[in-house]
Amino acid sequence: MNVAAKAEAAAPNAKPAADQGRVHLAIDGPVARITFDRPAARNAMTWRMYEELAEACRTVEASREVRAVVLRGAGGKAFVAGTDIDQFRAFSSGNDGIAYEEKVESFVGSLEALSVPTIAVVEGWAVGGGMALANACDFRLATPGARFGVPIARTLGNCLSASNVQRLAATLGLDLVRRMLLLAEMPKAEEMPAGYVSIVEPEEIDARVDELCARIAGNAPITLRVTKELIRRLAHDPHAPDADLVRLTYGSADFHEGVEAFLAKRPPEWRGE
Repeated sequence: MNVAAKAEAAAPNAKPAADQGRVHLAIDGPVARITFDRPAARNAMTWRMYEELAEACRTVEASREVRAVVLRGAGGKAFVAGTDIDQFRAFSSGNDGIAYEEKVESFVGSLEALSVPTIAVVEGWAVGGGMALANACDFRLATPGARFGVPIARTLGNCLSASNVQRLAATLGLDLVRRMLLLAEMPKAEEMPAGYVSIVEPEEIDARVDELCARIAGNAPITLRVTKELIRRLAHDPHAPDADLVRLTYGSADFHEGVEAFLAKRPPEWRGE
């Protein structure tokens, strides 16, 4: 049974397969592209889509060629509009909420833990779970007027896990997170903190994505991987250990290649080893 079939079998009140949406992974040289494909529902995530996202992350992590990952919603109207609300109908107790938050944590965590840089392309809406996924990426590009938020106090009346609140606070700051969660605000890309998102005109976004991927792919992959992991650790623990990461970097062939290339005044040839 493939990943999608397993997800459908486990999903409460599963819809017909045609309505479950898909998450597609395409790898072209150093760039992997993950597409959330359920445009009729603004790419709201079903269990099957979450499972396919996790499988895509595992495939990317196992690859030695991928240097950057681009995540994008199909249809141009939304990145991801949260979790499919119909899936909450089967919840009968608070324990269902705990199980759900644990599952979402594992899916968002698998994206956050990818060892290669990730880029979220936000056209339209990044809401709820979509906000969590975009926030877990390293870079965000958005078209003018794109909206970000978790308006659950106005819509579903549910809550976020501590881990996801912590992730949002680490990137946005507590003041904005309070406004998002307590006032159900949905700020536009133009209103987000400086550096959180780059605003790009729709006709230019593909070229900007390609440019950013090329810049990432030209950098030392071990340095990028170690830096990503250190940032992830520090977001959860300001006293996180780093000896293993320092040892990995300075013990790598790429570090010695970088030194020799610099002294020889030639471009380094990174191998990720």
